[in-house]
Amino acid sequence: MPYHHRRRDRGQAAIEFLGFIPVLIIVGMAVVQLGLIAYTAQQAGTAARAAARSASLDRGTGQACTAAVSGWLADGTDCRAAYGGDEVTVTATIDIPSIVPGWDFDPARKSATMPIDH
Repeated sequence: MPYHHRRRDRGQAAIEFLGFIPVLIIVGMAVVQLGLIAYTAQQAGTAARAAARSASLDRGTGQACTAAVSGWLADGTDCRAAYGGDEVTVTATIDIPSIVPGWDFDPARKSATMPIDH
């Protein structure tokens, strides 16, 4: 193969790689977003359990709920208690942050039930 043909082919791989970069970025952002969804769901479960424990001891739910989650998720956290019989059920709702523009998600909701301590 003559030398001038090899010189022209040298940049072809770089151009092909540049065309593939947007696909890699989208896949990477989707993976990070899935991780955020899972982490937020885990945090909602933790908040629900902490708030239910606090409510079962007649200490309310608000402070325990937000204190149980990461600081950057606390602003989007809400806990609601429902008393019934000898137990309390707390549902924690946390807004799922989105890093991908245009992707909006329903908030993560988890519930926990604890017996009321008399």
